[in-house]
Amino acid sequence: MTVPVALTIAGSDSGGGAGIQADLRTFAFHQVHGTSALTCVTAQNTLGVTRVDALPPEAVIAQIEAVTSDIGVQAAKTGMLLNQGIIEAIATHLKESPITSLVVDPVMVSRTGAKLIDDDAIAALCSQLLPLASILTPNRYEAQMLAEMNITTLSDMQIAAQKIQSFGPAAVLLKGGGFKGDLRGVDVWFDGQQLETLTTEQVDTHNTHGTGCTLSSAIAANLAKGLAPLAAAIAAKRYVTNALHHALSIGKGQGPVGHFYPLLGS
Repeated sequence: MTVPVALTIAGSDSGGGAGIQADLRTFAFHQVHGTSALTCVTAQNTLGVTRVDALPPEAVIAQIEAVTSDIGVQAAKTGMLLNQGIIEAIATHLKESPITSLVVDPVMVSRTGAKLIDDDAIAALCSQLLPLASILTPNRYEAQMLAEMNITTLSDMQIAAQKIQSFGPAAVLLKGGGFKGDLRGVDVWFDGQQLETLTTEQVDTHNTHGTGCTLSSAIAANLAKGLAPLAAAIAAKRYVTNALHHALSIGKGQGPVGHFYPLLGS
């Protein structure tokens, strides 16, 4: 049986809610064969991260080459890349890679506004990786950093998405999951021509760990299956909404979304 193949380039979450664990489950849900290149290993659970160990950039590139040289990849996504060395190595490699559909989740700032990587890593991500993205998926705080403006309204989101798209990515999906009120769950899409506001129902759950990873990997899976970029983003949002409806109440903190919700029943 021949199936599409997707690659996640991201960190490992020992708690299984985000990172490559979430990505691979998302790929499987979409009937896409998932491959991976680990950038770092985290000691993590529903309460938070207690340790992070980065892999050498050479080890990350070796994993990507092993997959692309043999199996082939129809689409890829990046998640937590952690440091400048890893980001620069990945960007340099991807410029010569046969991977043509790349979803970049610019993991720089959490949904609560906490900075996740240092300034050198952010500069490398912005200058070298963003221009390679087929679709960039920043959250509100990442978009504020990239567009150098405060984002508090839908109009702000639209302006920021257009500004960020001018920096190089083919399309931007600016995520509104970090907002409160009417903008919660409202995303803005801009691909240089179409400016779209994408809305889904709000799901009232505390267990939202891994939503960003899940959305970007669902987009990559849909691209691997041949969907057009905007259609891939819309389908991915629908999947995340359903997974939130079946979020898992596990651990003592913030549980993950239910990636395999058809198997969970009602």
